[in-house]
Amino acid sequence: MSDVFSVQRERMVQEQIYGRGVRDGRVLEAMRSVKRELFVPEEMRPHAYEDRPLPIAAGQTISQPYIVAFMVEALELEGGEKVLEIGAGSGYAAAVLAGIAGEVWAIERIGELAEIAAGNLKKAGVENVHVIHADGTKGWPEAAPYDAILVSAGSPEIPQSLKDQLKVGGRLVVPVGKHPIAQELIRLTRRADGGFDREDLADVRFVPLIGREGWPEREGAGFGEAEAGKPRVIESRPRLRAELPALIAQNAVHFENVEEADLDALIERAGEARIVLLGEASHGTSEFYRMRDLITRRLIAEKGFDIVAVEADWPDAARIDDYVRHVDVPPSTWQAFARFPTWMWRNAEVKDFVDWLHEHNRHLPEKDRAGFYGLDMYSLYNSASRVIEYLDGIDPELAQIARERYGCLSPWESDPAAYGHAALTGKYRACEDDVVAMLVDLFRNQQKLAAHDGEKFLDAALNAKLVADAEKYYRVMYYGSRASWNLRDQHMYDTLKTLLDFRGPDAKAVIWAHNSHIGDARHTEMSARGELNIGQLVREGFEGQTHHIGFGTDRGTVAAASTWEGQMEIKAVRPSHPQSFERQFHLTGAPGLILPMTKGADGDLAAALANPRLERAIGVIYRPETELASHYFEARLSRQFDDYIWIDETRAVKPLDAKQMPGLPDLYPFGV
Repeated sequence: MSDVFSVQRERMVQEQIYGRGVRDGRVLEAMRSVKRELFVPEEMRPHAYEDRPLPIAAGQTISQPYIVAFMVEALELEGGEKVLEIGAGSGYAAAVLAGIAGEVWAIERIGELAEIAAGNLKKAGVENVHVIHADGTKGWPEAAPYDAILVSAGSPEIPQSLKDQLKVGGRLVVPVGKHPIAQELIRLTRRADGGFDREDLADVRFVPLIGREGWPEREGAGFGEAEAGKPRVIESRPRLRAELPALIAQNAVHFENVEEADLDALIERAGEARIVLLGEASHGTSEFYRMRDLITRRLIAEKGFDIVAVEADWPDAARIDDYVRHVDVPPSTWQAFARFPTWMWRNAEVKDFVDWLHEHNRHLPEKDRAGFYGLDMYSLYNSASRVIEYLDGIDPELAQIARERYGCLSPWESDPAAYGHAALTGKYRACEDDVVAMLVDLFRNQQKLAAHDGEKFLDAALNAKLVADAEKYYRVMYYGSRASWNLRDQHMYDTLKTLLDFRGPDAKAVIWAHNSHIGDARHTEMSARGELNIGQLVREGFEGQTHHIGFGTDRGTVAAASTWEGQMEIKAVRPSHPQSFERQFHLTGAPGLILPMTKGADGDLAAALANPRLERAIGVIYRPETELASHYFEARLSRQFDDYIWIDETRAVKPLDAKQMPGLPDLYPFGV
């Protein structure tokens, strides 16, 4: 068996540790040398080198190997140091630290675990670790100061005692956050003047650090225990957990393929709402687009929905809108969805829906035709151009003012993100005042301008707002992901409200966007990080008038890139993680399911799906090699969504190229 473990250990180092970017040779060698099977319960030893945390005594877990390696590397040990570890668990991380450091003090709050850790370290032949049963938030002043301190639990603040026990030049790595299960991994380095340099390393999820300078015992509950973006074993309702796949199968509508799915009950539930939000678990999956197509057709034809609003840029979607509503406009020289990621909307599945909507609208009065609109805000320069083009024909003087005000953006046209960096570093003045003034002037002249053509004024006004919001977005993105995410979803919500107001009190909208946007963020770890989304905003702003539908899959292929602006690839989707909602649906054995989770839902099932688990999210970037860290987040499924559509095996969308469609009319949105 020892030979088997040796092979597994080497594979773990190569695939899970080195393969994910850990490059410190000392850390890699320490991970090779420590026998993880000695630090887990005997019944878990066959799983010792799997890419996940494992249960140990006292309801705790041993961390995923990659997380141990990542955090130890962050300490920047060179060998021979004095190290303090808070949260010894079963002793595994202490053993890894001991392979590099000279001496390690490992504190464990739970007495039973402290005894187990000491025994495990002895079995492993580790002699330079001192295991202490104590309140880790107070550190261990008897051996201070330390060259490095590693904290393996999340604290609301960095404990002052630990900062006081750090040497000058020493590093403290600790998860910090105001919610018990969502934190930022922080590295503090002590300066000679007594101050500290701070670095934010990653968004993480750890069990709460309980103690005098951490969380009180009563606040140790959150969405559930997890470590550094990775899961824990959840046993809050073991009876329901065991039965969950059966409960799902009993309460769902089953289907073999998308086109044969019985949507009648779903349409009745969703059709009562004013806003229906249709998600996707990835931006590049054919079945998700096709199912949204079928649902949206019926909502338009049977329930009077007249707005299709998608996670796409306003100017590109406006090209589609001209086509589907038969708007008589001069031929354009630019293509819709011609920038990265082109495949997200420029694909055969979207083309099928657009063609259907074009035909559906053909014989309807203009005011009754369903429109196609973009909610997103990446088209900074296209939008500015549309504002100027509109004003040229209505108010040339205001058009000239727009040219001058938007001119400060022009040096950054090829890379809008570079504008945000330049504005923050002082290398170029910010354009905020100019773009906001342009928006104010446009609305100040609203009555005069809108009198010419209300539709064109709406287009210009929303483009002007997009420029103002996008300018702020590209600046704010350098401050951190939370602020930029919130600005983007707030912009999408504001655009939706403007569309509903413009089309009147009877207007009804379907939204196509990723699950992470349309599922209520309040019931995910996003909320704990201070993030909101359009799903939350519409539930709050249109209370009782929304219906949210999520999507999921277990395996198959997806169209995605490896990096931003990278080439599209057809990638294999890894089978779902054992501790995810997706795995529970996969265990039903059904090829396709439609599951109600609110209206008419089974009470036990809704309760089980409200327990926290992992949920997968694949965007335009997919990195299977780091999937657990990159593409899973914790959520309560039945509180995020009203319905959930499961398709066990899925395939990538079919991207379109203009060369594939010769002879199309100039106004066709996917044409040249």
